[in-house]
Amino acid sequence: MKTSQKGLDLIKSFESLHDGDLKKPGLQPKMDPAKIWTEGYGRAMRDDRGNFLRGPGNKAIAEKRATINTEIEAEEALRQDISVYEHIVAKKIKVPITQNQFDALVSHTYNTGGSDTLFSLVNKKAPEADIRNWFTTRYITAGGKILNGLIRRRKAEADLFFISGRY
Repeated sequence: MKTSQKGLDLIKSFESLHDGDLKKPGLQPKMDPAKIWTEGYGRAMRDDRGNFLRGPGNKAIAEKRATINTEIEAEEALRQDISVYEHIVAKKIKVPITQNQFDALVSHTYNTGGSDTLFSLVNKKAPEADIRNWFTTRYITAGGKILNGLIRRRKAEADLFFISGRY
């Protein structure tokens, strides 16, 4: 399965197109609420050792390492990045799912790295209330604070997951 346009639009609506410095031409890296530098549609930036590039003190490094300068490049990078998360979902889910369910799981995995607990709930066909509760109460914090944007995203992912009404 591949992420549909609906799934891509969901991710893009929550990641938004990052531009951390509107005074400079092109797109600039932006620090997310967890203080991780990102570019494009939420692509996490890393240091030479592969660790997340974090904190305001790394702004110059983030700007120097930036590779995404236009919306077209951001779209291409998102499509490349999504393929990794599509593979994770395809590998972890052992039961048939709908396109909307796949899209919701890819969005969640793109944002969080994935959750074996969520994948397990889906695989054992847990009741809708259990899966919806899990979606909407987990991975809603950054830096130890509950974020309204993450609450809205988790609700949107849960709503998309159950949109078919056949779960």
